Amino acid sequence: MLPFRNILFPVDYSEPCLAVVPYVQEMLRHYSAGLTLVHAYAPEFARWELALADPEFPEKVRVTEQQHLKEFAATTFPGQHVESIAELGEPGGIIDKVVQHQGTDLVMLATHGRGPLRRFLVGSVAAKVLHDVDTAVWTGDGSAFVGHVPRLPYKSILCAVDDTEEARVILKAAAAFASGHQASLSIIRIVEIPAATREIDFSPYKEEILSAADFKLRELKGEFGIDAPHAVIDAQIPEGIRQEAARTNADLIVTGRGHSQALFSTMWSRLYTIVRHSPCPVLSI
Repeated sequence: MLPFRNILFPVDYSEPCLAVVPYVQEMLRHYSAGLTLVHAYAPEFARWELALADPEFPEKVRVTEQQHLKEFAATTFPGQHVESIAELGEPGGIIDKVVQHQGTDLVMLATHGRGPLRRFLVGSVAAKVLHDVDTAVWTGDGSAFVGHVPRLPYKSILCAVDDTEEARVILKAAAAFASGHQASLSIIRIVEIPAATREIDFSPYKEEILSAADFKLRELKGEFGIDAPHAVIDAQIPEGIRQEAARTNADLIVTGRGHSQALFSTMWSRLYTIVRHSPCPVLSI
């Protein structure tokens, strides 16, 4: 939780990864945080014959990858003390392991914008991190970063909350983040009112449901002394958040983890869907 003291930045040298660097630099500067870079590399199958012929080959590869990562750190974060970790293996699992051993409070990475079928077949590192790690995660659609001017410093923060106890933590964190960055804060509470069926129709109760959610959010704001505009709307959560982020010109969305633990949740969690729809980065606490 805030303030962030130890930031983990997974590096794969891709365009989306490089486009996230200014955001990492800003977070490091603002919080005077420590930085760990992690690079997960896969074996080059065409070179397995070398590995069989030379028992020291895997270690040579590791040393080469480690040196490459250190050179990247020196070039990208000059003057910053950086810990660099290069390991052979699946990226999501390695990131999770480093988080557990390094005392990380924030992971920063971009998605690579793969389509649903591709994510189903090979998984998504960002989706796995969002599902598996316990710490805060800053992420966004890689296509929203590449070729675009970084939206820094943060000027407009959108906080998306639900009706669970998690809302208290998220609202306080968003308010603290906005205050610390001298940014404006807006709050969105989306109520997904079910569509009418032959058995039941909620539409006559829509205004009552929205009013109850609005009253609860006003109480929560009052409890924490938060003076920020808010909206309560009926929409599908990812699309509603996207629309509100566009309307408020948000530079960052702050929300909760709230992901399902059901089968396939790594690929299909609501949080990952929010990230993929968002026009700006998402910080999930």
